[in-house]
Amino acid sequence: MIDKTRIEKLVNEFIEGTGIFLVAVKVSTSNRIMVLADTMKGITIDECAELHRYVEKNLDRNIEDYELQISSPGLDSPFKVIEQYYRNEGSKIEVVSKEGQKMTGILKNVTEGGFELETERKVKGKALEINDVSFNFDQVKSAKVVFTIN
Repeated sequence: MIDKTRIEKLVNEFIEGTGIFLVAVKVSTSNRIMVLADTMKGITIDECAELHRYVEKNLDRNIEDYELQISSPGLDSPFKVIEQYYRNEGSKIEVVSKEGQKMTGILKNVTEGGFELETERKVKGKALEINDVSFNFDQVKSAKVVFTIN
């Protein structure tokens, strides 16, 4: 089986100084390698192809056969790294706390330690009450962007 750490090292070598950040690497027992990467503006197909070529060039199919996929995390994927929080600052997200509480609001004030979620709720029928709820990253079970169609 191909070593996940080796793939992470190859990806990190390639992305250094490019603006691309690594979200996740998964390697199955059948050597199916999935690399999820992104940028602050969204990773392009060309960037994925270049990364694919680099990783493939540094692996030897004569030693181990493998399947390699490089892609963005996807629109509905939960955040895995802090860069995804920075990338989506100002977006509507859903947060599930480790206690199981689910909240939806606007992601703001992302720092190395956590973020704020601007939430709204109706008070007495029509008036809106806006609150900022602070989260440390260690309090979050999952977070992901909420997409609405207008």
